[in-house]
Amino acid sequence: MSSLAIFLVSLSGGGAERVMLYLARGFVEQGLNVDLVLVKKEGPYLSSIPPGVRVVDLGASRLLLSIPALIRYLQQNKPTALLSAMEDINVAALWARRIAGVSTRVVVTVHNTLSQESQNSIAIKKRLAPYLARLFYPWADAVVTVSKGSAEDLAQLGISSERLKVIYNPVVTPELAKKAVEPVEHPWFAPGATPVILAVGRLEKQKDFPTLIRAFALVKQQRPVRLMILGEGTERASLEALVRELGLGADVALPGFVDNPYAYMAKAAVFVLSSLYEGLPTVLIEAMAGGTPVVSTDCKSGPAEILENGRYGKLVPVGDIKSLADAIATTLDESPDKAALQGKAAEFSLEKAVTQYLQVLQVG
Repeated sequence: MSSLAIFLVSLSGGGAERVMLYLARGFVEQGLNVDLVLVKKEGPYLSSIPPGVRVVDLGASRLLLSIPALIRYLQQNKPTALLSAMEDINVAALWARRIAGVSTRVVVTVHNTLSQESQNSIAIKKRLAPYLARLFYPWADAVVTVSKGSAEDLAQLGISSERLKVIYNPVVTPELAKKAVEPVEHPWFAPGATPVILAVGRLEKQKDFPTLIRAFALVKQQRPVRLMILGEGTERASLEALVRELGLGADVALPGFVDNPYAYMAKAAVFVLSSLYEGLPTVLIEAMAGGTPVVSTDCKSGPAEILENGRYGKLVPVGDIKSLADAIATTLDESPDKAALQGKAAEFSLEKAVTQYLQVLQVG
């Protein structure tokens, strides 16, 4: 029987990690032996590991220090294929496979638009990502990107188009529909409560929540409305300071990471993605799957593909506070076509993604 390893640093609460867990479950259902190989066994998604997936804890404090253990794992287990996600992890996987001298097929996945990420980040590893991609990605058997825009970006960086494959993230699962109808305890979502604008994502610069908060302040001048941002990250203190500065403390909530954001999405009046850049923003699709109207920045890449250039939700320029506020206000006044939103979201199904990944991984 074919065996497949999925390599991640941890199960921290990010979109890429969630996607890999969805895929793991899909692979198990296809009869594959699946190992989830973690640099360190930690993170809020540990409770979401699918049945039948074996967890391999490399027990290292950081990625670089895990490479010797990853090499030993590859030599001892010889998986048919190894799937990795995110740039530094991809490089480690390719490096380890070369040193291990095994025939394991390595497929790396790119969940962001690398050129945008490197320009907008102060982290050295992210700024170096395009150069590392040029150097190491030719070692990969395939490079999967989560949107056409992300693939075009990699091609411009010099990655051979023959090696590139676009596979949309598996977002819509049977569980998502079940979780979307679960109750939300937060009083803001009680029947008849003030409409809530919702955003979900790491509290990091990429998501540009300051622009969303400032846009919300403009909307709030016109009507009663509230803003909730689900997620955790390094920008929390500065976002809380901005909320205080604008006098919005009573109407903006940052509850942190929640296990079931889908229930919040389904009950929100509008879902907003304010990002500076993305690969394929799964939260946008998840909100649509719940029938919630969406507004997004027209960032590279993904939103325009998902929303078909504005057909399924308003697109606004990146960082444009006034345009974002206007789009939110207009969307609040419109009656959402839930069936159309859910129909579009269904294109991003787990079944479709698993089939495409099995072809690229050459397992099964």
